[in-house]
Amino acid sequence: MMKKLPPAQDVETVNILRALNKASRKLAELKGVTASIPNEEILINTLGLQ
Repeated sequence: MMKKLPPAQDVETVNILRALNKASRKLAELKGVTASIPNEEILINTLGLQ
């Protein structure tokens, strides 16, 4: 059975919106930190190893 998109009910709950806000802030923080690294690929390559 295929589900139709968009969902019939609202999925943007308060908890989801809070998590989205938190994730957005963390990504912005990470972007700022990576700007201070001379070679960002070093960080990116280590993420794959974890």
